[in-house]
Amino acid sequence: MEQRYATNPDQIPGMTTDELRERYLVPEVFVPGEIRLVYTHHDRIVLGGAVPAGSQLALTGYPEIRSDYFLEHRELGIVNVGGPGTVTADGEEYALATGACLYLGRGIQSVSFADADAGGEGAQFYLFSAPAHTTYPSALVGPGEGTVRELGDQVTSNRRTLNQYIHENGVKSCQIVMGVTQLHPGSMWNTMPAHTHDRRTECYLYFDVPDDARVIHLLGEREETRHLVVADRQAVISPSWSLHSGVGTAAYSFVWAMAGENQAFDDMDAAPVTDLR
Repeated sequence: MEQRYATNPDQIPGMTTDELRERYLVPEVFVPGEIRLVYTHHDRIVLGGAVPAGSQLALTGYPEIRSDYFLEHRELGIVNVGGPGTVTADGEEYALATGACLYLGRGIQSVSFADADAGGEGAQFYLFSAPAHTTYPSALVGPGEGTVRELGDQVTSNRRTLNQYIHENGVKSCQIVMGVTQLHPGSMWNTMPAHTHDRRTECYLYFDVPDDARVIHLLGEREETRHLVVADRQAVISPSWSLHSGVGTAAYSFVWAMAGENQAFDDMDAAPVTDLR
């Protein structure tokens, strides 16, 4: 488990491109046959990926979180961005189609990942975890079965379908808010106007990005913006003080996930385009 310590906005002006990428970009989320995890001290989130690649992978305890088992004092949101797969939690097996979301609550001792079809496209499970103070029931939501919101406009190149899975009016959790957004063909902006929410950290996993395309992810304060160039299946850590918005050279999808002070999806502070520098 890689550790990344918290940063503050005063550090942004002096950072080089390499320093920005070292702190906020997770370039290798999915590695065949492995579970890769990053612990960020921003809201003590753990994010990463599990790629069974024909084997069965077990999610264990880690010394960085001082736990005998991973969910001893945490909760976990999982989105499958690969082929069909299964997650087994304390003996109960959940089948995750592409795009499905599974919530696992605090106290589950055994979690493992596997492919559903040994001869087909392998599963790729995106993992997002936060500390939990109580236990909520495990819940599986199929692709497109959450709360669906149509946002944006083709005129401003940000027409998108937003699927809310784990949220205050959907699957219950202690802290996690999680879903998937898909840009419509011809749309490239994922959030514009940009915004911040100083009460929680948000992480983006970009996927369905064509091999010859990239997403330009904006971060930093509205008066001191920077950017990251992001490829397919790479993740970005966005601290609570940082705005987050992005534009691609082609349409794409992304998993958004948050943890922090509250779970109100619309609790955000807009950063109008005219204020950005």
